[in-house]
Amino acid sequence: MGRLDGKVAFVTGAGQGIGEAIALKLAQEGAAVTIAEINAEKGANVAAAIQAAGHKALFIKTDITQENHISAAAEQTIAAFGGLDIVVNNAGKNFYFDPAQMTSSEWDDSMGLDLKSAWMCAKYAIPSMVKAGGGSIINIASVHARMTAPGMFPYAAAKAGMVGMTRSMALDLGKHNIRVNAVCPGWVRTELVDEWIARQPDPVDALGAVQRVIALQRMAEPMEVANFVAFLASDEAQYFTGSELIIDGGLTSRFAT
Repeated sequence: MGRLDGKVAFVTGAGQGIGEAIALKLAQEGAAVTIAEINAEKGANVAAAIQAAGHKALFIKTDITQENHISAAAEQTIAAFGGLDIVVNNAGKNFYFDPAQMTSSEWDDSMGLDLKSAWMCAKYAIPSMVKAGGGSIINIASVHARMTAPGMFPYAAAKAGMVGMTRSMALDLGKHNIRVNAVCPGWVRTELVDEWIARQPDPVDALGAVQRVIALQRMAEPMEVANFVAFLASDEAQYFTGSELIIDGGLTSRFAT
């Protein structure tokens, strides 16, 4: 018996990296999982892998910056699985702009993907959660919500906004037994991070520099974040809501040196 038997989960950006690991873990715990992913090949592959392991999965090509895509994906999920109990807002992108040069359109694009989309995915899941007597919304934010680095504008602003949104929604939805939490990872060893390291002048030195500022001296693996998300989605975490939960191996414990 899994911790999420009988539950239905909706995971955005689940075609690779942290989102893929979350989808796989929730399925292993018994949830039927919708893979809401804009990359059709990657999304279909993850759904197929879950199904091959004997679990329930549905791939829906979804552009989470488009409200009609989100509403349709939520409707398809409910029609296919009979409800919607868990939303994991994982999809996002690092945007790097000079705040004095960034255009209004670029700002809207970045906030649309990294912040507004999370609200819209929650919006179309809430009615089903209310009907079911509860649910769990998990927003994948970042340690950049609390501390950041030069050149990260406006990514840090979006992630800080996501944490604030988490608190506000938790207060408004608690009366429906809907829990809302933000998970803030630090460095995670994903394909995108590996590609970034490979692009550095000295990849070995770049990796070492990252690891030295982490108390545990290594990056997280995607499944380590997924394990925590599965706990938050389960009834074992039924008194967690409105929380900003950092999973960074001790990165944010360090004073600047």
